Amino acid sequence: MAQVEFCPAVPRGTHKPAHCRVMRVPTKFSVPMTSRPSSSRIWPLFALNFFMADMQSGIGPFVGVFLQERGWATGLIGTAMTIGNVAGMLVTTPIGGFIDSSRNKRMWVVIPGICVVSASAIILISQNFWAVTFSQVAQSLASAAIVPAVTGITLGIAKQKGFNELNGRNQAYNHAGNMVGAALSGYLGYKFGYVAVFALAAVFGAIAIACVMMIPAKTIDDRAARGSKEDDPDSAPDAFTMLLKHRALLVLALSLALFHLGNAAIVPLYGLAAVAEGQANGPSFVATTVVIAQGVMIVTSLIAMKAASRRNYWPIILLSFMFLPIRGVLAFFVTGWWGVVPMQVLDGIGTGLQTVAVPGMVARALNGTGRINLGQGAVITVQGVGASLSPALGGWIAQWIGYGPTFLLLGGFGLASMALWLAFGAAVKKY
Repeated sequence: MAQVEFCPAVPRGTHKPAHCRVMRVPTKFSVPMTSRPSSSRIWPLFALNFFMADMQSGIGPFVGVFLQERGWATGLIGTAMTIGNVAGMLVTTPIGGFIDSSRNKRMWVVIPGICVVSASAIILISQNFWAVTFSQVAQSLASAAIVPAVTGITLGIAKQKGFNELNGRNQAYNHAGNMVGAALSGYLGYKFGYVAVFALAAVFGAIAIACVMMIPAKTIDDRAARGSKEDDPDSAPDAFTMLLKHRALLVLALSLALFHLGNAAIVPLYGLAAVAEGQANGPSFVATTVVIAQGVMIVTSLIAMKAASRRNYWPIILLSFMFLPIRGVLAFFVTGWWGVVPMQVLDGIGTGLQTVAVPGMVARALNGTGRINLGQGAVITVQGVGASLSPALGGWIAQWIGYGPTFLLLGGFGLASMALWLAFGAAVKKY
């Protein structure tokens, strides 16, 4: 800003009139001040990330041991979970497109909240195979919508330049919510049984709905939320086929699919192995595994946020893949309480890095296209192929050859992810 004096012309050497005014006006040399989003839209966003934890994982970690105690075999448990995961995988990309075009981003958080409440109620009412499967479908629909929806809201509030920092803080609150939710689930499950665990998930879903409605709709810039160029309001979004031609995103999605083909089944199988051998109480053991991992993820996500601001996301994602094979070997040698801490610390580091790096890389790669949420959905869909097949793959293999060899096999998929990521490094390193 420059100071400009407004006053009528007076002869040189005379005093200025008392009514002269000095005003500050912008000049081309002035530097505009930037401010962070106001607290009125930030604290509900952080609260949403805290309570939406059960929309992403929900009752999933507890379903396996819940059904096992009711006589289900590991193969059938994995099959029911896989059907639900496949349903979520199929709708993830279309949901991302709907979120891009929607002018009510908050509604795409309300819908997952309703799905979570429904999933919790259904599995309590009936443990029939198709009822359980339907509950898993509802849970998967919630998981499919919540990530691109919150990503879009975050982009709409912080814009591209502020996304990395705000997303990192979002993830820290999200992991804290997972940790608190798992701890409460473990305690309530130990004291009152699985009814309390599933009821808690429904309560978290309802609170998340209330939190997102507290974010003022006018503070969410719809154009920024879908990644249209901030300096070009007339830029039209690219076609959907753009995603298929973006090599970096394809490499990212395929690498994540391989990773989650091994990773998604390890924690449920680890809990099943411990409970089957009589080494642990179901709810408390599963809750402990989640609490440890999420506690580590809080710190890891903040570190990843700082690292990404200095470099690109390529080394962060590579590092996240390295922890899966280590966990597979560790699970082979140690089961039960002795292995919980190291297993879940490693899981917390790997997953914590990905929760920041993956949406950050997609947002950076598709900036200016108007299709960021569609891109998030497409990556999650391909990633979901691995995550969907993992429970059935791990469950049936464990039923045939035992838990130990299955852990080694699942850990090997991390090596495949690393190989693919390194082989196509030239395509992804710039992001």
